[in-house]
Amino acid sequence: MSELCCVVPAGDICGEGAVWHPEQNALYWTDINRFLVHKFVADAGTTETWLFDEPVTAVTLTTDPEVLLLVLASKVGFWSPRTHPKVEAIHHLAAAPAMRFNDARVDPRGSLWVGTMRNNVGPNGEMLDVTQSDAVLYRIDPGGHVSEWKKEIGISNTVAWSPDSKTFYFGDSIANCICSYTYNQQTGDISDEKAFFTGHARGVPDGSAMDAAGFLWNARFGGRCIIRVAPNGQIDRIVEMPVQNPTTCAFGGPDLKTLYITSARSGDRLSGSLFALNPEVGGFPDNRFRRK
Repeated sequence: MSELCCVVPAGDICGEGAVWHPEQNALYWTDINRFLVHKFVADAGTTETWLFDEPVTAVTLTTDPEVLLLVLASKVGFWSPRTHPKVEAIHHLAAAPAMRFNDARVDPRGSLWVGTMRNNVGPNGEMLDVTQSDAVLYRIDPGGHVSEWKKEIGISNTVAWSPDSKTFYFGDSIANCICSYTYNQQTGDISDEKAFFTGHARGVPDGSAMDAAGFLWNARFGGRCIIRVAPNGQIDRIVEMPVQNPTTCAFGGPDLKTLYITSARSGDRLSGSLFALNPEVGGFPDNRFRRK
């Protein structure tokens, strides 16, 4: 395994929501508390940043390479750097601002799965406490239909599918638990919830990435590490981090063999940076939201 390196010392308060854009050879990610979207172009080593009027929590791909689907605190919408700051909303969160959207990814059928949490970001980006577990996991279909799949969640984190698309993974940071579900590829439904990786002592589960071998790479917020979890729920590998709060990870690069890791601010010198390493195993392309 190659050495972990800091590729962008971004100074994020809460870096999150990373996705690799293959056509642009670039990684997009957000800083939730500063209402930012970043773009790191790997070949050039350059970073661009765009400012929004509310927190942005995740970036996902669409079937149009020029358009991204952004998850913001109160809405989900199409966005392109070419037309910034315009966001074409496709869904508004009725429970906002008491609740906000958090982690999200697109499923193999082209629908967005997104979980909520109690809003922990003030109007000026300040951190607020999360004291209740009344969040919801939603599925937003390309046709606009929205359905609820799980309630009584603390903080929604980790949204992933196995390489064969038969298993869905979803986590709750407050419960310190990632669960697995049977995923129906024909209907997009999930069922048969089971505890997959729970109660680990090093931090709590934040965002995750799935590799091509079916192992889940989970960022452990507060735990100073990334953990590779085998399909049977056993720990396969622990990657030590130089920061207390890794937040999520995504496979990128032309061969999808670079693991990019975002982080949140702590007392560490490099906290809030974007990191990268070669884990000697590749990922697979992210699913894309189907534009109608």
